[in-house]
Amino acid sequence: MYDGFYNLSKKPFQLNADSEFFFNSAVHKRALAYMRYGLTQGEGFVVVTGKPGTGKTMLVKELVNSLNNDNITIGIMVSSQVGADDLLKIISATFGLSYEGEDKSTLLTRIERYFIQQATEGKRVLMIVDEAQNLPKDSLEELRMLSNFEMSGKSLFQTFLIGQLQLGETLFLPEMEQLRQRIVATYQLKSLNEEETKSYILFRLKKAGWQHTPQFEDDVFAVICSYSQGIPRRINTLCDRVLLFGYLDELKVINLNAIHKVIADIEDEASLVTDEFHDVLPTNSSNINVPIEINNSYEERIVVLEKAVTSLQNSLAKERALLRKAILLQLDMDTVYDEHL
Repeated sequence: MYDGFYNLSKKPFQLNADSEFFFNSAVHKRALAYMRYGLTQGEGFVVVTGKPGTGKTMLVKELVNSLNNDNITIGIMVSSQVGADDLLKIISATFGLSYEGEDKSTLLTRIERYFIQQATEGKRVLMIVDEAQNLPKDSLEELRMLSNFEMSGKSLFQTFLIGQLQLGETLFLPEMEQLRQRIVATYQLKSLNEEETKSYILFRLKKAGWQHTPQFEDDVFAVICSYSQGIPRRINTLCDRVLLFGYLDELKVINLNAIHKVIADIEDEASLVTDEFHDVLPTNSSNINVPIEINNSYEERIVVLEKAVTSLQNSLAKERALLRKAILLQLDMDTVYDEHL
């Protein structure tokens, strides 16, 4: 739509992590430096955390693209609520090892042999876990145990944990002391400042073939930074909507008036969603076992909400179990497919 109207070669503010649009801000440059330093250590854990949308997955892609695959074998896992046993199966599948029907001892032996084989070929094994804040503590502990595998005094396995801020909170629990001692580098991504936000927006526009149409007035960048809190994904969402608005109104210049109108539309939509949630929650008794009628006392409202949260947590647990089964089923199918190639 608007990409044709503004003669862009592609959408500049798409939400997927396209490494072509990697913006090497001071924050992301420093994060990459910590990750590369961790790689030089060749052991233990490297931890990178940040709020949702700060560019963690983009960092992973940029790092992987810059590595020499002749010297390192990389596995990438986007984690969910993966227990320790399932974790070993996923690691096995990631590196092309069989795992179906095997007990933990067999899986560990096979994984260690694979690490040794890679080491004899002059390679190190790196597992990058994205969304690592979802890993249960027993899975983190399993990764720590894998870091014990050595040959000739050198570690055979290194792990990068990439996740939201909750990951850092988990790692600082008392029972995570042994894993914390294995962390060789850690970095927390910060938001972009106003000047970086402006540079980020113009960078992505230029990558998409922007020829200064539409023009962005200088005073819009401070508002975009403030509303998005300097978080790249929020910047993308807002700017995408701004360009759509510009296309619909055939704007050649994006000014403060356009920005404020788009922000108002977004907030109106959010308000409608919130209102609909409050309207539906008490009456959706087929899915949530909550009384339809409640009085105005805070105590009874709290009881209702607690029951609603409990019911939602139970439903979420079931969905996670189904998702785990679906992941393992897909891994099985991928293994069968690879065996027939």
